[in-house]
Amino acid sequence: MVVDHKAAISYIELLKEDLIIFRFVPNDGIIPEYEAGQFLTLGLPIVAENHRLIRRAYSIASHPENKKYFEFVVRWVRKPLPGRVTTELFYLSEGDPIFWTNPVGDALTINDKLHDGRKDERRIVMVSGGTGIAPFVSFTRHLHDVGDKREIICLHGSSYMDELSYQKELTAFDTESIDRGKDKWNFTYRASISRPKEWFNRSWSGNKGRVESFLKPKAGGISTLEEMVGEKITKDNTMFYICGWQGTIDGVMDFMTPQGFVTMQDKREDGSFEVKFESYG
Repeated sequence: MVVDHKAAISYIELLKEDLIIFRFVPNDGIIPEYEAGQFLTLGLPIVAENHRLIRRAYSIASHPENKKYFEFVVRWVRKPLPGRVTTELFYLSEGDPIFWTNPVGDALTINDKLHDGRKDERRIVMVSGGTGIAPFVSFTRHLHDVGDKREIICLHGSSYMDELSYQKELTAFDTESIDRGKDKWNFTYRASISRPKEWFNRSWSGNKGRVESFLKPKAGGISTLEEMVGEKITKDNTMFYICGWQGTIDGVMDFMTPQGFVTMQDKREDGSFEVKFESYG
């Protein structure tokens, strides 16, 4: 039986007409235990359906150490048809009620140990497109707060500059890594714009192309990602986490499969794998 908890919207940031970051606080003030990478099912009464409560799942962008609120980044996709719950979200105001169920899912939970029980010290490369950044914002905040020393690379792609929803915060984490030293906090953030020739992106000076282009070998056989880390990316030194449209996942695997990387879904007989992914379309 589904148990709906009550909450109130506490914060809304409109990044553009179809992209928001919002938070809500449970009515009882209690944030349950959960893991970075999980999601919540949110419910709203749909006016056009006689106020029937409709539920949809959304990845959590806040992290487990934050006991003040839940946070989400949501895109309002209106074609071919607008989502019923997402549409209602874009009409909410601070103080409005919302319903939610307990956190679930573990598709992208970061590994602490390898399949054989040894500590997993591989670098973590997180690749996302659009609002697929949400679980990786949660991961980054979590790994930062617990003092994780692994090398963490966050690659985010979007069509337009104003869709890089957490660029300011993730850039700050990157700068902190430089200031404190990689031995204390080893984090790198890079973004890519897939429509660099459009007028709105005219000032963009970063990587150009889809986010998986970071993995594409250049003329010398070395990818942009490998230039960043200073060595060849292999299944023994790197773990990939991917979240976004299926095209993003397929694009990443086009480069990684020939290098011997396998997904959790296709893990080897000994239980080993190097890629976890979550697709939302």
